[in-house]
Amino acid sequence: MELLNDALENYLDYHCDPEDELLKHINRETHLKVLMPRMLSGHYQGRVLSMLSKMVRPDRILEIGTFTGYATLCLAEGLAEAGKLYTLDVNEELEDMVRDSFKKSAFDTQIHYCLGKALDIIPTLDETFDLVFIDADKKNNTNYYELVLDKVRPGGVIIVDNVLWSGKVLSGAADKDTVGIQAFNEHITNDTRVEKLILPVRDGLFIIRKKTTS
Repeated sequence: MELLNDALENYLDYHCDPEDELLKHINRETHLKVLMPRMLSGHYQGRVLSMLSKMVRPDRILEIGTFTGYATLCLAEGLAEAGKLYTLDVNEELEDMVRDSFKKSAFDTQIHYCLGKALDIIPTLDETFDLVFIDADKKNNTNYYELVLDKVRPGGVIIVDNVLWSGKVLSGAADKDTVGIQAFNEHITNDTRVEKLILPVRDGLFIIRKKTTS
């Protein structure tokens, strides 16, 4: 089930800012050379992530799930001048491609690309984050969320991708990913520590803001 048909997606792409040349290159290379290219955020969602990052103007960003670095660079567009972005991934096969893209960007010195299991790396990060983007293995969404929430400043924002799961959250599907996403969505809905809403962007973005008062 697609949330938007191709004509509407093209309409949205047309009415937002274009990708820069590096993002176009990453998009093209991902579709030519990488398995499951649909995991790429893509043009419109990339502009949404960029806009949200610019609104927050973060000093510290954490991304869980680098893939080919497209969303990383979109998020980095909103970084404060001396800001840092930590991006975590387990896929060593994409390392050369990702590092090459980062080196071509204006944000290379601000991006810290960490390979390994996010559940092991996150506790070692001695940082307070203004913005977190979670787009990794769906079964661990709740684990990632609970690990990072204490590292997010009051008023900080967590964005979680794929929370509508191509509409499967309403389908009654019993596969592990669908059930896990449904459970995560319920967990966030019932969490009084945060304000939250789902944007029906692409495959669903959960926008979560940590409350400034309990």
